Amino acid sequence: MEKEQNQKILNEQISEEKKDQDQSFEENEIEKNEIKEESLEEKKELSPEDKIKELEDKLARTFAEMENQRRRFEKEKDDAFEYGGFAFAKEAISLIDNLERSKSILENDVKLKETDALKKTLEHFDIIHKDLISIFNKNNIKSIESLNKKFDPNFHQAMMEIEDDSNDPGTIIQEIQRGFTIKDRLLRPSLVGVAKKKQEESHKNTENIENSDNK
Repeated sequence: MEKEQNQKILNEQISEEKKDQDQSFEENEIEKNEIKEESLEEKKELSPEDKIKELEDKLARTFAEMENQRRRFEKEKDDAFEYGGFAFAKEAISLIDNLERSKSILENDVKLKETDALKKTLEHFDIIHKDLISIFNKNNIKSIESLNKKFDPNFHQAMMEIEDDSNDPGTIIQEIQRGFTIKDRLLRPSLVGVAKKKQEESHKNTENIENSDNK
């Protein structure tokens, strides 16, 4: 008797679970059908003219993206052609530095001064220097004019200020290291000394301004 009751309860539980599964399956099917119907309705709503406009819009966006990519490629190609030797040029200008430095050391050597050997050596240095400058100019590598020019932070780097009343403040009166450009790009800035007014004069000007304010 007890076994029959247990079997009956078990059968009822199985029947309930099956009903729940069937109900869940039916609900899922209904939901899928509703989604399909909605998507079909949306497709039906688009007229041929709308579809053409949608395609035209997609084509326009595609062509615009292709044009942007073409322009980027052209710019990268031009930069590679124009400035491909940038790193090499930046290293090469040290040759001029070393040449000028060596020439200066020889010129200041007391033992070599006024000797024929020194004169001939300096002549060869000048020839090599001119050849280097000529090669640089042919490749659009040019030195920056600095002396007696107004200080320009785009091309000059101020290393010191020098008191000088004979020049306007901000005028470059000393070149410590020459700068170079390659086409419209800076290879390295010129290291320069810039003129400034003497402290006594600037102090007097400050006092005169203060005295005029107090009157």
